[in-house]
Amino acid sequence: MFDVGFWELFVIALILLLVLGPERMPALAKSAGKYIGKIKNWTSNISEEISSEMESENLKKHLSLEDENSNILEIIEESKETLNDVKKSIDDK
Repeated sequence: MFDVGFWELFVIALILLLVLGPERMPALAKSAGKYIGKIKNWTSNISEEISSEMESENLKKHLSLEDENSNILEIIEESKETLNDVKKSIDDK
């Protein structure tokens, strides 16, 4: 996503050290780590929700296809029975 290398991070850390001073840097690092952890957790939860939603959609599609297949098989069986009845009635005449 961001193309930030070692030297870019080093320059940012150096600027922060000069602006904030060494006494406030540990608190800043702690809060930054906490917020980064929250963001990672949030994105992970969203990713899991999207995955589970996609799986449930695929399952619904699969189940509807199975229902359609069973309906088609029932129609074929009924057609065979009708055809057999027609053949039988023709043979009886």
